[in-house]
Amino acid sequence: MKTKINSKLLSFVFALLVSFSLSAQQNEKTQEGKSAKVDVYYFHLNTRCATCKAIESEAKQDVKELFGSDVTFASYNLDEPAGEAKGKELGVNSQSLIVVKGNKKVDLTNEGFLYARTNPEKFKEVIEKKIKPLL
Repeated sequence: MKTKINSKLLSFVFALLVSFSLSAQQNEKTQEGKSAKVDVYYFHLNTRCATCKAIESEAKQDVKELFGSDVTFASYNLDEPAGEAKGKELGVNSQSLIVVKGNKKVDLTNEGFLYARTNPEKFKEVIEKKIKPLL
């Protein structure tokens, strides 16, 4: 009888531990999903060409139109202290357009230079395609 009680107690404790473990894992996933927001950063220098300006304006407009407040957009000048610091934080040292969610970074710089001025509709499609899966 003592063995039967011990085995029931052991089974109960085991079930309780499994339940707590699964609950904690689910809670971590939920918190991770909520806390890891999507940010778009455009880094530039003091000297800017028309394409560089187009990348910033088109990306900013597209992010706002496509995602509203779900995705943030910020622009940084790497020649200024705040921009230099943010660039170091994200490993950026030249003109760049990057999307960041947690530890994941998606570089859209090439697409920006290819399409922002000459084919803004295509640029918008690329932005949408790359950001949607991160939400």
